[in-house]
Amino acid sequence: MDDSHTPGNPLDRGALADQDFLAATGIAKVVVVDSTGSTNADLLRSVTVEPKEWPDLSVLTAEYQTAARGRLDRRWEAPPLSSVSVSLVLRPANAEGRPLPTHTYSWLSLLGALALRQTLLETAGLPAELKWPNDVLVRGRKIAGILAQLGPMGDGSVPPVILGTGLNVTLTASELPVPTATSVALEEPLTVDRTVLLKSYLAHFAVLYRSFCNADGDPAAGIAGGPSLHKRVESAMATLGKQVRAQLPGDHEIIGHASRLDEYGSLLVVDKDRREHVVTAGDVVHLRPWTPPGQGAESGYA
Repeated sequence: MDDSHTPGNPLDRGALADQDFLAATGIAKVVVVDSTGSTNADLLRSVTVEPKEWPDLSVLTAEYQTAARGRLDRRWEAPPLSSVSVSLVLRPANAEGRPLPTHTYSWLSLLGALALRQTLLETAGLPAELKWPNDVLVRGRKIAGILAQLGPMGDGSVPPVILGTGLNVTLTASELPVPTATSVALEEPLTVDRTVLLKSYLAHFAVLYRSFCNADGDPAAGIAGGPSLHKRVESAMATLGKQVRAQLPGDHEIIGHASRLDEYGSLLVVDKDRREHVVTAGDVVHLRPWTPPGQGAESGYA
Protein backbone atom coordinates (compact mmCIF):
# COMPACT_ATOMS: atom_id res chain seq x y z
CA MET A 1 0.00 0.00 0.00
CA ASP A 2 1.27 3.47 -0.86
CA ASP A 3 1.98 5.22 2.47
CA SER A 4 3.28 8.50 1.04
CA HIS A 5 1.85 11.71 2.43
CA THR A 6 -0.85 13.49 0.49
CA PRO A 7 -0.87 17.19 1.42
CA GLY A 8 -4.04 18.34 3.13
CA ASN A 9 -6.00 21.49 2.41
CA PRO A 10 -4.91 24.80 3.94
CA LEU A 11 -6.89 26.12 6.87
CA ASP A 12 -9.85 28.29 5.88
CA ARG A 13 -8.67 31.62 7.26
CA GLY A 14 -11.94 33.33 6.50
CA ALA A 15 -13.92 30.77 8.50
CA LEU A 16 -11.53 31.09 11.44
CA ALA A 17 -11.77 34.89 11.40
CA ASP A 18 -15.56 34.92 10.98
CA GLN A 19 -16.99 37.51 13.36
CA ASP A 20 -20.03 35.39 14.22
CA PHE A 21 -17.74 32.52 15.25
CA LEU A 22 -15.51 34.80 17.32
CA ALA A 23 -18.48 36.47 19.01
CA ALA A 24 -20.19 33.17 19.80
CA THR A 25 -17.08 31.65 21.36
CA GLY A 26 -15.50 34.70 22.98
CA ILE A 27 -12.29 34.06 21.04
CA ALA A 28 -10.41 37.38 20.82
CA LYS A 29 -8.69 36.68 17.51
CA VAL A 30 -7.27 33.85 15.40
CA VAL A 31 -3.96 34.39 13.65
CA VAL A 32 -2.88 31.82 11.04
CA VAL A 33 0.74 31.62 9.85
CA ASP A 34 2.18 29.42 7.12
CA SER A 35 5.21 28.27 9.07
CA THR A 36 6.95 28.86 12.38
CA GLY A 37 9.24 27.12 14.79
CA SER A 38 6.73 26.76 17.61
CA THR A 39 3.41 28.53 18.20
CA ASN A 40 3.94 28.24 21.96
CA ALA A 41 7.38 29.86 21.75
CA ASP A 42 5.99 32.62 19.51
CA LEU A 43 3.22 33.46 21.97
CA LEU A 44 5.54 33.36 24.98
CA ARG A 45 7.58 36.06 23.22
CA SER A 46 4.51 38.02 22.11
CA VAL A 47 2.87 38.22 25.55
CA THR A 48 6.20 39.52 26.88
CA VAL A 49 6.87 42.11 24.17
CA GLU A 50 3.34 43.26 23.29
CA PRO A 51 0.95 41.89 25.94
CA LYS A 52 -1.93 44.20 25.04
CA GLU A 53 -2.01 42.78 21.52
CA TRP A 54 -2.68 39.29 22.89
CA PRO A 55 -5.65 39.34 25.28
CA ASP A 56 -7.34 36.34 26.84
CA LEU A 57 -8.37 33.65 24.32
CA SER A 58 -6.14 34.91 21.52
CA VAL A 59 -5.19 32.09 19.15
CA LEU A 60 -2.13 31.41 16.99
CA THR A 61 -2.14 28.44 14.64
CA ALA A 62 0.42 27.31 12.06
CA GLU A 63 0.18 25.22 8.91
CA TYR A 64 3.66 23.88 9.63
CA GLN A 65 5.86 23.83 12.73
CA THR A 66 9.58 23.17 12.41
CA ALA A 67 10.42 22.98 16.13
CA ALA A 68 7.29 21.76 17.89
CA ARG A 69 7.89 20.64 21.45
CA GLY A 70 6.08 18.85 24.21
CA ARG A 71 6.66 18.16 27.89
CA LEU A 72 10.28 17.89 29.03
CA ASP A 73 11.38 19.58 25.78
CA ARG A 74 10.52 16.55 23.64
CA ARG A 75 10.50 17.62 19.99
CA TRP A 76 8.87 16.36 16.82
CA GLU A 77 8.07 17.48 13.29
CA ALA A 78 5.09 16.67 11.07
CA PRO A 79 4.56 17.35 7.34
CA PRO A 80 2.92 20.66 6.35
CA LEU A 81 -0.90 20.74 6.40
CA SER A 82 -1.05 17.43 8.30
CA SER A 83 -1.84 18.54 11.86
CA VAL A 84 -3.72 21.03 13.97
CA SER A 85 -0.95 23.00 15.67
CA VAL A 86 -2.52 25.69 17.82
CA SER A 87 -1.68 27.76 20.89
CA LEU A 88 -3.95 29.95 23.01
CA VAL A 89 -3.18 32.85 25.31
CA LEU A 90 -5.04 32.38 28.58
CA ARG A 91 -5.34 35.07 31.21
CA PRO A 92 -7.59 33.26 33.70
CA ALA A 93 -9.96 35.57 35.58
CA ASN A 94 -13.55 35.29 36.74
CA ALA A 95 -16.50 37.33 35.50
CA GLU A 96 -15.58 40.20 37.85
CA GLY A 97 -12.03 40.27 36.49
CA ARG A 98 -10.49 38.71 39.58
CA PRO A 99 -7.47 36.57 38.61
CA LEU A 100 -7.64 32.86 39.36
CA PRO A 101 -5.13 31.54 41.91
CA THR A 102 -2.12 30.25 40.00
CA HIS A 103 -2.41 26.84 41.69
CA THR A 104 -5.54 26.30 39.56
CA TYR A 105 -3.46 26.57 36.37
CA SER A 106 -2.49 22.90 36.71
CA TRP A 107 -5.99 22.04 35.44
CA LEU A 108 -5.71 23.99 32.18
CA SER A 109 -3.94 21.30 30.17
CA LEU A 110 -6.50 18.74 31.36
CA LEU A 111 -9.28 21.15 30.38
CA GLY A 112 -7.73 21.43 26.92
CA ALA A 113 -7.49 17.66 26.61
CA LEU A 114 -11.14 17.33 27.63
CA ALA A 115 -12.23 19.88 25.00
CA LEU A 116 -10.25 18.04 22.32
CA ARG A 117 -11.79 14.75 23.38
CA GLN A 118 -15.24 16.30 22.87
CA THR A 119 -14.20 17.42 19.38
CA LEU A 120 -12.93 13.97 18.45
CA LEU A 121 -16.08 12.30 19.78
CA GLU A 122 -18.64 14.67 18.31
CA THR A 123 -16.97 16.05 15.16
CA ALA A 124 -14.71 13.19 14.05
CA GLY A 125 -16.72 10.33 15.57
CA LEU A 126 -13.70 8.81 17.32
CA PRO A 127 -13.67 7.09 20.75
CA ALA A 128 -11.19 9.42 22.45
CA GLU A 129 -9.90 9.12 26.02
CA LEU A 130 -7.47 11.10 28.18
CA LYS A 131 -4.09 9.82 29.28
CA TRP A 132 -2.65 11.59 32.30
CA PRO A 133 -1.09 14.11 32.37
CA ASN A 134 -1.58 15.69 28.94
CA ASP A 135 -2.34 13.28 26.10
CA VAL A 136 -5.43 12.27 24.16
CA LEU A 137 -5.73 8.67 22.97
CA VAL A 138 -7.87 6.89 20.41
CA ARG A 139 -8.06 3.11 20.79
CA GLY A 140 -5.04 3.23 23.08
CA ARG A 141 -2.83 5.23 20.71
CA LYS A 142 -1.72 8.83 21.16
CA ILE A 143 -3.45 11.19 18.75
CA ALA A 144 -2.71 14.52 20.47
CA GLY A 145 -0.68 16.20 23.18
CA ILE A 146 -1.16 19.35 25.23
CA LEU A 147 1.54 21.66 26.64
CA ALA A 148 0.81 24.48 29.11
CA GLN A 149 3.55 27.04 29.79
CA LEU A 150 3.46 29.94 32.24
CA GLY A 151 4.17 33.35 30.76
CA PRO A 152 5.84 36.35 32.41
CA MET A 153 4.64 37.45 35.84
CA GLY A 154 5.11 40.56 37.92
CA ASP A 155 3.65 43.40 35.83
CA GLY A 156 0.43 43.47 37.84
CA SER A 157 -1.72 41.84 35.15
CA VAL A 158 -3.20 38.35 35.18
CA PRO A 159 -0.30 35.88 34.76
CA PRO A 160 -0.74 34.41 31.27
CA VAL A 161 -0.62 30.76 30.30
CA ILE A 162 0.19 29.58 26.80
CA LEU A 163 -1.71 26.38 26.04
CA GLY A 164 -0.45 24.50 23.00
CA THR A 165 -2.19 21.59 21.31
CA GLY A 166 -0.89 19.30 18.60
CA LEU A 167 -3.38 16.96 16.90
CA ASN A 168 -2.29 14.43 14.29
CA VAL A 169 -4.83 14.72 11.48
CA THR A 170 -3.68 13.31 8.10
CA LEU A 171 -0.37 11.69 9.07
CA THR A 172 0.17 8.25 7.55
CA ALA A 173 1.47 5.32 9.58
CA SER A 174 5.03 5.88 8.38
CA GLU A 175 4.92 9.57 9.37
CA LEU A 176 3.88 8.99 12.98
CA PRO A 177 6.55 9.94 15.54
CA VAL A 178 6.29 6.61 17.42
CA PRO A 179 4.56 3.27 16.75
CA THR A 180 2.15 3.89 19.65
CA ALA A 181 0.73 7.04 17.98
CA THR A 182 -2.11 7.45 15.51
CA SER A 183 -3.86 10.16 13.49
CA VAL A 184 -7.44 11.14 12.77
CA ALA A 185 -7.17 9.83 9.20
CA LEU A 186 -6.01 6.39 10.34
CA GLU A 187 -9.07 5.88 12.58
CA GLU A 188 -11.89 5.99 9.99
CA PRO A 189 -13.19 9.44 11.03
CA LEU A 190 -16.24 11.38 9.98
CA THR A 191 -13.97 14.22 8.79
CA VAL A 192 -10.31 15.15 8.39
CA ASP A 193 -11.10 18.81 7.68
CA ARG A 194 -8.59 20.65 9.89
CA THR A 195 -10.63 23.87 9.88
CA VAL A 196 -13.73 22.05 11.12
CA LEU A 197 -11.71 20.24 13.79
CA LEU A 198 -9.97 23.42 14.94
CA LYS A 199 -13.19 25.46 15.15
CA SER A 200 -14.86 22.67 17.10
CA TYR A 201 -11.93 22.45 19.53
CA LEU A 202 -11.85 26.19 20.11
CA ALA A 203 -15.60 26.31 20.68
CA HIS A 204 -15.57 23.43 23.17
CA PHE A 205 -12.53 24.85 24.94
CA ALA A 206 -14.02 28.33 25.27
CA VAL A 207 -17.18 27.02 26.95
CA LEU A 208 -15.31 24.88 29.47
CA TYR A 209 -12.65 27.51 30.12
CA ARG A 210 -15.03 30.39 30.74
CA SER A 211 -17.16 28.26 33.04
CA PHE A 212 -14.06 27.09 34.95
CA CYS A 213 -12.89 30.69 35.33
CA ASN A 214 -16.30 31.84 36.54
CA ALA A 215 -16.14 29.10 39.18
CA ASP A 216 -12.87 30.72 40.37
CA GLY A 217 -10.92 27.72 39.12
CA ASP A 218 -12.61 25.33 41.53
CA PRO A 219 -12.29 21.86 39.92
CA ALA A 220 -15.07 20.52 42.18
CA ALA A 221 -17.65 23.08 40.99
CA GLY A 222 -20.15 22.18 38.30
CA ILE A 223 -19.27 23.73 34.95
CA ALA A 224 -21.08 24.36 31.66
CA GLY A 225 -24.37 23.18 33.15
CA GLY A 226 -23.01 19.76 34.09
CA PRO A 227 -20.52 17.88 36.26
CA SER A 228 -17.35 19.42 37.67
CA LEU A 229 -14.10 19.54 35.73
CA HIS A 230 -12.64 17.05 38.21
CA LYS A 231 -15.43 14.52 37.57
CA ARG A 232 -15.38 15.05 33.80
CA VAL A 233 -11.64 14.48 33.58
CA GLU A 234 -11.67 11.40 35.81
CA SER A 235 -14.55 9.82 33.88
CA ALA A 236 -12.70 10.28 30.58
CA MET A 237 -9.27 9.16 31.79
CA ALA A 238 -7.95 5.81 30.60
CA THR A 239 -5.12 5.93 33.16
CA LEU A 240 -7.28 5.49 36.25
CA GLY A 241 -7.91 2.02 37.60
CA LYS A 242 -4.77 0.59 36.00
CA GLN A 243 -1.43 -0.60 37.28
CA VAL A 244 1.18 1.93 36.19
CA ARG A 245 4.90 2.61 36.37
CA ALA A 246 5.68 6.31 36.94
CA GLN A 247 9.27 7.12 36.03
CA LEU A 248 10.59 10.15 37.91
CA PRO A 249 13.81 12.20 37.66
CA GLY A 250 16.94 10.61 39.09
CA ASP A 251 15.97 7.06 38.05
CA HIS A 252 13.25 6.92 40.68
CA GLU A 253 10.00 5.13 39.96
CA ILE A 254 6.65 4.39 41.55
CA ILE A 255 4.70 1.26 40.65
CA GLY A 256 1.12 0.86 41.75
CA HIS A 257 -2.57 1.40 41.14
CA ALA A 258 -3.57 4.74 39.57
CA SER A 259 -6.51 5.49 41.83
CA ARG A 260 -7.68 9.08 41.31
CA LEU A 261 -6.73 12.72 40.78
CA ASP A 262 -6.29 15.12 43.69
CA GLU A 263 -7.61 18.68 43.85
CA TYR A 264 -4.63 19.94 41.81
CA GLY A 265 -4.97 17.38 39.02
CA SER A 266 -2.02 15.32 40.26
CA LEU A 267 -2.19 11.53 39.93
CA LEU A 268 -2.47 9.44 43.10
CA VAL A 269 -0.78 6.04 42.88
CA VAL A 270 -1.19 3.38 45.58
CA ASP A 271 1.77 0.98 45.81
CA LYS A 272 1.80 -2.67 46.92
CA ASP A 273 2.24 -1.59 50.54
CA ARG A 274 -0.92 0.56 50.25
CA ARG A 275 1.04 3.79 50.47
CA GLU A 276 -0.42 6.64 48.43
CA HIS A 277 2.00 8.66 46.30
CA VAL A 278 1.30 12.02 44.65
CA VAL A 279 2.71 12.19 41.11
CA THR A 280 2.71 15.69 39.59
CA ALA A 281 2.70 16.48 35.89
CA GLY A 282 5.84 18.56 36.31
CA ASP A 283 7.81 15.68 37.79
CA VAL A 284 6.82 12.59 35.83
CA VAL A 285 9.16 11.61 32.98
CA HIS A 286 7.13 8.67 31.65
CA LEU A 287 3.93 6.99 32.71
CA ARG A 288 3.41 3.50 31.33
CA PRO A 289 1.12 0.55 32.05
CA TRP A 290 2.76 -1.99 34.33
CA THR A 291 2.28 -5.75 34.31
CA PRO A 292 3.86 -7.96 37.00
CA PRO A 293 6.80 -10.03 35.68
CA GLY A 294 5.65 -13.19 33.98
CA GLN A 295 2.17 -11.89 33.20
CA GLY A 296 2.87 -10.16 29.89
CA ALA A 297 4.79 -7.26 28.42
CA GLU A 298 4.36 -3.56 29.00
CA SER A 299 3.18 -1.62 25.98
CA GLY A 300 1.18 1.38 24.90
CA TYR A 301 -0.12 4.11 27.18
CA ALA A 302 -1.64 4.03 30.63
